[in-house]
Amino acid sequence: MRAEVTEAKRVVVKIGSSSLTTASGGLDGDRVDALADVLASLTADKKEVVLVSSGAIAAGLAPLGLTRRPRDLAAQQAAASVGQGLLIGRYAASLARHGLTAGQVLLTVDDVTRRVHYRNAYRTLRKLLDLGAVPIVNENDTVATDEIRFGDNDRLAALVAALVHADLLVLLSDVDALYTGDPAKPASERISEVRDAADLAGVAIGRAGRAGVGTGGMVTKVEAARIATGFGIPVVLTAAPLARAALAGEPVGTLFHRVERRPTARLFWLAHATAPRGRLHLDAGAVQAVVARRKSLLPAGITAVDGAFTAGDPVDLVDTAGAPVARGLVNYDAVELPTLLGRSTGELAAALGPAYEREVVHRDDLVLL
Repeated sequence: MRAEVTEAKRVVVKIGSSSLTTASGGLDGDRVDALADVLASLTADKKEVVLVSSGAIAAGLAPLGLTRRPRDLAAQQAAASVGQGLLIGRYAASLARHGLTAGQVLLTVDDVTRRVHYRNAYRTLRKLLDLGAVPIVNENDTVATDEIRFGDNDRLAALVAALVHADLLVLLSDVDALYTGDPAKPASERISEVRDAADLAGVAIGRAGRAGVGTGGMVTKVEAARIATGFGIPVVLTAAPLARAALAGEPVGTLFHRVERRPTARLFWLAHATAPRGRLHLDAGAVQAVVARRKSLLPAGITAVDGAFTAGDPVDLVDTAGAPVARGLVNYDAVELPTLLGRSTGELAAALGPAYEREVVHRDDLVLL
């Protein structure tokens, strides 16, 4: 038995669209019920459970008369608007059979990278768990744009696991494990455990796809496992019908072992959940201060600014060769910065007022890449 699994007290389970829907795109009630039964068994064992569920867009296809997942963003948002209510309603009814309450939590990247929003997301999830509810998390597809999307729910699940300090992440899909190649080919072998990147050498993971009703692929699941294990969370990858066996610690699927060192949760989100809205070019002294001495970034060390960002947006800090060395939340709009470059905070405060004595990126809002 896998001790990392059986000893976990807080578990994040992620399930993909293809494991919840019929071929035509509607929700499969039997599959939802089967998943709810597994989640209920975990709560009966006094474990805390967070579900990250795809399926909103897929669930909205049939009611809107769509035969396949649309490619344009507006149609995806419309399908999500219809499907999200159907999805959470079906989960609520299914969990109610076990006396459990479902709590819907819809997130965008912006909700968990800005400090206040991040704390709100954590507090909401924490309170739902304290009250005995099952939080059901999904990307807020009705409002998310390409600029503020997580990209896929495998990645979202890994980041949610880090957010709630989970002890285990379980990724459920329509493939029972990670294989050395195409699972349909007899020569491919199941990989039962992954301890580090060397175990993946020569493995044909493929690329993220958009076939059918889902958006991911094995590559997104392996990347999610890398993110979660880097935060100290073990990951089990397996097929949805094997969820009960996997959560019981049986050696099914693929177990990705955790990395022991666990970084700060919010900065972990900043590194993995955000896309930079701009770039700040640093001189050699500023690179040394930020990277080696872990100092805040001041205007004096910036030589150039790229991008159209506003205060609070994530930006990359790049060295003299243009390579990103850190990412942080900037305290100024892009249009403000050019007149501040190369000047000390004391000089700026004297000339422009005390509001300009602040750092461009505070060290508490900065993560090394």
